[in-house]
Amino acid sequence: MTLLFLLMAPVAVLSQTNSPRAPASVTTAEIVRQLVEHNQNRAERLGSYSSERHYHLEYRGFPHAAEASMDVEATCDGPSSRSFHIVSQSGSRLLVDHVLKKLLAGEEEGAHDQSETALTPANYNFTLAGNVTENRRQLYVLKVEPKVARKLLYRGTIWVDAQDFAVVRIEAEPAQRLSFWVTNTEIHHVYSKTGGFWLPELDRSETKVRLGGTAILTIDYGTYTFARADNQGSPLAENASR
Repeated sequence: MTLLFLLMAPVAVLSQTNSPRAPASVTTAEIVRQLVEHNQNRAERLGSYSSERHYHLEYRGFPHAAEASMDVEATCDGPSSRSFHIVSQSGSRLLVDHVLKKLLAGEEEGAHDQSETALTPANYNFTLAGNVTENRRQLYVLKVEPKVARKLLYRGTIWVDAQDFAVVRIEAEPAQRLSFWVTNTEIHHVYSKTGGFWLPELDRSETKVRLGGTAILTIDYGTYTFARADNQGSPLAENASR
């Protein structure tokens, strides 16, 4: 019942802009090209940061209900290095040891080789489904389909900011069934703006278990602290002229 794919969504760093407009017409290939290029550039600019995460897992079903929580200090030292310090844990020892701690181990391991999980044409097929306006920003809506049914990939819908080409929301399901005991999993991943960056705010996944149970996992990413800051104390934003 591991849910490692939740943590492989791309970190999106967004520049400060005002009243963005989507281009009148744009191809799917151009959106994806810009997305990949901007993601690479932003990852290089972001530097080190840390956050205080709260994990909560609730299971209802056979053979009995159970819950577990964990508070974690997460540190990212560049795109390929992540480390975690567990501050506190409570609830079901089984859920803590066999689900929540495995999530952390999977994220640490996955950070070392992001080429196999990155949101790129090498791993996904993309289809433009339209565009919408949310919070006064234009967003491209893209359907994504993995080229290989790898367990850390997903299929579903992503929303991409039309001005900065950053992913701001994901609704999907894993490309590969997590185990025999899992029948269905729905992923909801949301980013929010912190200073000049868009970073993960909240994950929520709901997993149906074959014997009739349901597991709901939420990850609240809490407050971010940046190693690099400008002289006003705000995190350095991407250069808007890029």
